[in-house]
Amino acid sequence: MPYQPNDHLFSHFQENGIDVDNIDAQLQLVAPNSVNLPLYRDMLLTVLRMAHEDSDRWNAKITLQTLRELEQAFRTLHRYKGRRKVTVFGSARTPLEHPLYDLARQLGAALAASDLMVITGAGGGIMAAAHEGAGSDHSLGFNITLPFEQHANATVDGTDKLLPFHFFFIRKLFFVKEADALVLCPGGFGTLDEALEVLTLIQTGKSPLVPVVLLDSPDGTFWRDCLDFLSKQLKDNRYILPNDLNLMKLVVRSEAAVHEIERFYANYHSSRWLERDFMIRMRHPLSETALNELEEAFGDLSVGGDYRQAPDSPVGHESEDYGHLTRLTFAFPGRDQGRLRALIDFINRAENWAQSAEA
Repeated sequence: MPYQPNDHLFSHFQENGIDVDNIDAQLQLVAPNSVNLPLYRDMLLTVLRMAHEDSDRWNAKITLQTLRELEQAFRTLHRYKGRRKVTVFGSARTPLEHPLYDLARQLGAALAASDLMVITGAGGGIMAAAHEGAGSDHSLGFNITLPFEQHANATVDGTDKLLPFHFFFIRKLFFVKEADALVLCPGGFGTLDEALEVLTLIQTGKSPLVPVVLLDSPDGTFWRDCLDFLSKQLKDNRYILPNDLNLMKLVVRSEAAVHEIERFYANYHSSRWLERDFMIRMRHPLSETALNELEEAFGDLSVGGDYRQAPDSPVGHESEDYGHLTRLTFAFPGRDQGRLRALIDFINRAENWAQSAEA
């Protein structure tokens, strides 16, 4: 939905006799005609309100550090804006001689071969292996600064591919924000924390739907045991929807992990909310037969069961970068992301594309 300026901030300053009328003029000097001016204005007004209240130095320091880290990360990652990225999680304690280390190294190499960048926490173990396989040109490391000495792995250490973070929560934000897919190898509390947080964000619609791949060795039981627990304790007790288990896929080969990611983006490109409607951007339009089948099979995902396909979007709602993509729009209630994943799998099948039908 279009951004609505926070008029309460203006009222706050007017009530206290503080003149903030020149903020727009100052912003025009540094960002002439930017569509983001209302956002920047509210950011500045928010900081001014904090300064006016001046209630706590610790709060001010947290806000400053947060803004600095966000701005630095945004600026650095802008260089890789057009590239697909995969976040890889796993234990930093995995030794060099462990089969999982070699599997993660193969994963990094396979992702790089598909021109996918590899994001990790820049540490050792699984993280070092994935970066080692991908190489520096396809690696990004999101390191955490600690009070004791901490070194990034050899692939990203000392390069411009390493982003240091002071706050864990900002680092976690970018692990998810930048990820077009996530691959999780066996690990400890941190790996499980990331896995469950990502699944929660996707399940609740707070993060876009992306492939979540669980990677283990062929004889490994780590993720199998976890999935058994989720099925028995969460699904069977109705703490989650049965379809929520569709949000992740277990594989035992690095090539299978990459295939799962590429399959997800075979036709699906991205999605967004357009006021009350949900819009999926596709590389290929669906055939009439597929559209009819989709409305029948996935009528429960659209209020009214109506799916609308169009070659473009209403003027002003999309950037030029997406002008060539077909749009599939429907009134998605926002619940049952597992069913939405099934719909995406449907539109990704080549036999459902208009070109296939015509051929």
